[in-house]
Amino acid sequence: MPAEILGRKVGSVGYGLLGCQRPHTFTQLNHSNSSSQDTFTQLNHSNSLTLLNKYYAKYPEDADKVVLNSKGALKSGLIPDGSPKIIVRQSVERCVEMLGGKGKIDMLECGRRDPNTEVDIKSPGNAKKRVHGTLDELVKEDKIGGVALSEVNGDTIRAAAKITRIVAVEVEISLFSTERLPNGVARACAELNIPTIAYCPFGRGMLSGQIKSFDDIPEKDFRGMLPRFQPPNFENNMKLVKQLETLAQKKKCTSAQLALAWVDPPTGDRIIENGEASDVELNEGETVEIDRVLATCEVTGDRYHPAGMKSING
Repeated sequence: MPAEILGRKVGSVGYGLLGCQRPHTFTQLNHSNSSSQDTFTQLNHSNSLTLLNKYYAKYPEDADKVVLNSKGALKSGLIPDGSPKIIVRQSVERCVEMLGGKGKIDMLECGRRDPNTEVDIKSPGNAKKRVHGTLDELVKEDKIGGVALSEVNGDTIRAAAKITRIVAVEVEISLFSTERLPNGVARACAELNIPTIAYCPFGRGMLSGQIKSFDDIPEKDFRGMLPRFQPPNFENNMKLVKQLETLAQKKKCTSAQLALAWVDPPTGDRIIENGEASDVELNEGETVEIDRVLATCEVTGDRYHPAGMKSING
């Protein structure tokens, strides 16, 4: 459902820029109804923020319409580093620089929680290690609009909220990834009235029908390295996809729209097709049927490789 972030209303469907390329992306962005965009930023010369900079140069009227969420604070190899005075501050300032004064970074989230940094303001240790205190300073400096969290658990959300205002929490949520339900994220966000941003609601393409076989994954695409997409896990997970496709056909909607209707609030990147997904509502019987399918078709294979799994649920 629609939500409010930093006093601005946003729709239920956002636009993820990870993996987007120009000029096809420009056409999608300009014709979408999305007011929320999500970027993934590494400290290099070509990423979603530099792409957005170029988009704003072409469509300057859109800059003030967007609520922008950006990830950062990752070292080479996508390793989380919450060193407040070095990586975190440098990451934020670099993000601002890459945007080139066009628009604003409304939310900044560390891509993952660094286990070597403190969160709770009451925790012992060097205050310089408290990453969310540094982010709070950057908000006061107007470098970013607010602080968001990524792939954390309920306890971390509550601890961080004691230090600074948390404007959103982003976690992977889909019919393939239902972990947010038992790990305390949903409850903590409800307690603190924090919007949840769901990324990869289509299971990285498998739930939307984009990927139907392992051969459909492009060469050098990182999904080919993920256990969930590798044989024999891929073939097993397609059993769930096929049953969901059957349910979608009964409801006369696409599999992607069914997947988005199950996720609350949804977010995605196929905006032109799925922008009307909020019009697809599931009744109680349909929800029960989806739960039955989820119970009988166990998803196999982790979301990430072993090193990546260590940095989620932080």
